[in-house]
Amino acid sequence: MDFAAARFNMVESQIRTNRVIEPRIVRALGAVPREMFVSKPMRAFAYVDEDLDVGAGRVVMKPLILAKLLEAAGIKDSDVVLNIGDCTGYVTAVLARLAQTVVSIEADPEMVARSGQTLTSLGVDNAVVVQGPYGGGYPAQAPFDVIFLSGAMAEIPVDLRRQLADGGRLVGVVDDGKGVGRGTVLVRVGDSWGSRVVFDGTTARLPMPAAKPVFRF
Repeated sequence: MDFAAARFNMVESQIRTNRVIEPRIVRALGAVPREMFVSKPMRAFAYVDEDLDVGAGRVVMKPLILAKLLEAAGIKDSDVVLNIGDCTGYVTAVLARLAQTVVSIEADPEMVARSGQTLTSLGVDNAVVVQGPYGGGYPAQAPFDVIFLSGAMAEIPVDLRRQLADGGRLVGVVDDGKGVGRGTVLVRVGDSWGSRVVFDGTTARLPMPAAKPVFRF
């Protein structure tokens, strides 16, 4: 299979036609080999317009949802980004082409090891994958300019929003299972947080423990 051609077609038919045309995002999605972040039997499906099932209820986010969230995040090349729940490392690799530094939190130790190996093999040297709970973020390196959710959450944990820098953005799909998920942007201004919905769409929810205090959009 010609993966380079499939990747080009993904960008042209799934991303550009849905009005995501920001050049840096288009270049990043066109450069990262999505097939390298799934098992060999799944590689033929790497560029379909769907979430890719990687087992244990986890998925690689569909390209269009990812592209829309990236557009909403407005990532600059000087930004430090915290990525939450990127099971295989694909979103981390894309973010690494847009930001200065990426810290990716993954709870599953096998996925941490696998994604780290894949990123290293592709020469991604401005990103690190760390094992930890999705709701806890990574306070050791906070605050972050952008926090990116690589899976849906029903609600946003307080610990995550507190790790945003002033002017920072948290972007992700909020989906409580009662209707359509919503691509949402949370912005911190001083000690206040405002939010807006930017599109309707869904992706698989991250496996979260029992609820702690949350911020409701």
